[in-house]
Amino acid sequence: MLYDKDIREPLFEFLEEYYGKVRIIEEKRMGRSRADVVMILPNAICGLEIKSDADTYARLKRQVRDYNLYCDYNFIVAGTRHAHHVSEHVPDWWGIITVESEQGRPDFYVLRKPEKNLKVDWKKKMSLLWRPELVHIQELNQMPRYKEKSKQFVIEKILLKVPRENLYAQISQELFERDYTIIEEQIRAYKRGRN
Repeated sequence: MLYDKDIREPLFEFLEEYYGKVRIIEEKRMGRSRADVVMILPNAICGLEIKSDADTYARLKRQVRDYNLYCDYNFIVAGTRHAHHVSEHVPDWWGIITVESEQGRPDFYVLRKPEKNLKVDWKKKMSLLWRPELVHIQELNQMPRYKEKSKQFVIEKILLKVPRENLYAQISQELFERDYTIIEEQIRAYKRGRN
């Protein structure tokens, strides 16, 4: 039996081999759910929900709804116990990765590739960015800074002015470059600049 803790690190290695350039963010709050994994790709955000052999489907309906609002693509990673019927519990556009123990180590197989999620709410997706990251996107697109305005106001302005095809890569780039060790100072600097 594979548990979540047995799956994570080998899963990250598998995703790096499969996709190449990725950034992994664990336990990211999205709506009322906490995403197990958010994978940043050069032009997309991909959510991954892990259902190990020890998990149930109790919260999955809500998790699917929340993941769909924030992510361009989604996967469910299912242990052996769930592999044969997991497709009944996620939308057709979700990808499915199965995992089983092979010689004491998790072995992954892409059972179904994900399709583009058409239910993304761009305001929610952009809310994953911190204010300094939004400011950088404004600068890249020669937009005013709107220093005194709310984060939500800035997101709405960006969505009005910047074509979605540009935002895919710009959002991903901000998340690739995110540095958790300096964000507190960046936010303080941003707030000082507003005064």
